Amino acid sequence: MPMIDVYAAEGTIKDRKRLAQNLAQAVMRWEKVPAIPFFTDNTAAFVHELDADAFSDAGGNSTHIRVNVTTNAGALDREQQLGLVKEISDLVAEAAGDPSLADRTWVALTEAVPGGWGIGGHSYTNEEIVRHVRELLGKA
Repeated sequence: MPMIDVYAAEGTIKDRKRLAQNLAQAVMRWEKVPAIPFFTDNTAAFVHELDADAFSDAGGNSTHIRVNVTTNAGALDREQQLGLVKEISDLVAEAAGDPSLADRTWVALTEAVPGGWGIGGHSYTNEEIVRHVRELLGKA
């Protein structure tokens, strides 16, 4: 159940909710999880708008976007990481109406430690997530 945080200068993203939903759906696709409420209700993106003077690269440019994606440990293999980073960059550029923004989108993939992922007051390990989803799908 990934959490996605997008940080961009105010006004960069035209439809923040649509971008948030598209990013959440993209992560679910790359993780190859079933589209069941346990995942669709708990995979979310947040778009944070910043004043353009609130961030800068070393050269003084503040036309970048940062996207942090936190997944459970081991959710993405190398192929999935590469595909997800590319798709996120493309989705951000599309949402901004600026194809060149894909080259200025930084994506950080982070894995939560086992047990470092909580929903509904419970801290899940990977094994507990798998067991719970199997129960939900009637495959336990």
